[in-house]
Amino acid sequence: MIDDLLILGITLSLDNFRTAIALGTLQLTRRHTVQVALVFGFWDMVAPLVGILAGDYFGQTIGSTAEYVGAVLLGAFGLYLLVQAWRTPTGASEDLDRRWALFGLPLPLSVDNIFAGTSLGLLGFSPWLAPPLFGAITALMTLVGLELGRAAAHFIRVRTDVLAGVALIIMAIVLGLGLA
Repeated sequence: MIDDLLILGITLSLDNFRTAIALGTLQLTRRHTVQVALVFGFWDMVAPLVGILAGDYFGQTIGSTAEYVGAVLLGAFGLYLLVQAWRTPTGASEDLDRRWALFGLPLPLSVDNIFAGTSLGLLGFSPWLAPPLFGAITALMTLVGLELGRAAAHFIRVRTDVLAGVALIIMAIVLGLGLA
């Protein structure tokens, strides 16, 4: 049982991991990196809990559109980063990016976890086990992704806000087309 939850938790956190790699190129401070990882983990804990508690109807209603909603919002954030990069000379829009990274991205990335939580609830899984486990896995995967993105930004000599924006738009297209 715990093995299945670990595999599911890692699988569900992969979208956060990919997004975190792109966000890591923004060269966030260490404090902000930890904040982003914790907020991503929090929402990936809350979402399956909501799903478990909400039941089958809610999961089926949102489940068919969850990936598209997440893809559209990822693309919108990527476009936002590109517009901000165009409007600022050296990527000085970090404060705005922080608000988006903390409050704009984690919730839509966790929408698929609502459906997964509903499925787990129907299978009789405890709301006290899966959600905290998923949250911890996502926080860890996000932290690793942010650090990988930070490291990549040292080797790539382009504006990191442009790189992050393009990467998020590409991820949105891949997710929207169902290629991931």
